[in-house]
Amino acid sequence: MPIVLPKDIPAYSALLQENIFVMNDERAFTQDIRPLEIAILNLMPTKVETETQFMRLLSNSPLQVNITLIYTESYKSKNTAAAHLERFYKKFEDIKNKHFDGMIITGAPVETMPFEEVAYWQELTKIFDFADRNVTSTIYICWGAQAALYYHYGIPKYLLPTKLFGVFPHKKFIDQHDPLLKGIDDVFYIPHSRHTTVRLEDVRKVQDLVVLSESEYTGLSIAKSRDNKKIFLTGHMEYDRDTLKKEYERDVSKGLPIQPPYNYFTDDTYTDVRVTWTSAANLFYTNWLNYYVYQVTPFKF
Repeated sequence: MPIVLPKDIPAYSALLQENIFVMNDERAFTQDIRPLEIAILNLMPTKVETETQFMRLLSNSPLQVNITLIYTESYKSKNTAAAHLERFYKKFEDIKNKHFDGMIITGAPVETMPFEEVAYWQELTKIFDFADRNVTSTIYICWGAQAALYYHYGIPKYLLPTKLFGVFPHKKFIDQHDPLLKGIDDVFYIPHSRHTTVRLEDVRKVQDLVVLSESEYTGLSIAKSRDNKKIFLTGHMEYDRDTLKKEYERDVSKGLPIQPPYNYFTDDTYTDVRVTWTSAANLFYTNWLNYYVYQVTPFKF
């Protein structure tokens, strides 16, 4: 089954060119089925790229998925055209009385700031509370995961001595047999790009949290609440082939202290990229949609 998108959103033509099964919203309205309703709170500055990345992953299942894109009203994006936000995005006020089968809250480039000093922190905490009440299962990503762990469990973040940047191996706990990681290899790869971290020992102290995978390089990689309503992913499985390359070239052009991303380029000119994470990413999001959303969400809200 397809993911349902407006015909004029950039992701529609991009996914269509990749032979991904997408359906425009006009055709979808004639389907006599109950599609999954998934909300994406997009906190990334590169909103068009980010929304396309997640839509690509969410399209890789036999389920029909409707996407609602959300932005924070308390902070105006400097990198995305206002017309794009007005056409394709909703404010939290527009959806605060709705229910969603699933929700994704992205990372954001504000990780070195104290949480309470982030311009949209108060609005974000309202969305966290909304997700607890009105969403079957929510994935929190990178800074979004750190923010949710802090808000819900009081787990602090810590500044790293250097930027964690590259594609790192992660080990899953095979004795848990969690359906979220079904079919994923014992060792799999996730891109990371961040200046802060949460400590694994802090997460393990919380009885409500279960650690599903970790890395000697990054520490915690995936955790969840015991009721499966909250999934915490410290890296960026959604990244495209060239996302880290663009970040590296951006930082180099700004004269920032940055090393080439670990385990990513295949040559000394830093041009050729080896992709090692997309199969695990597709399985992760397909498993989430099936086992944590579709199998448990009510047919009618």
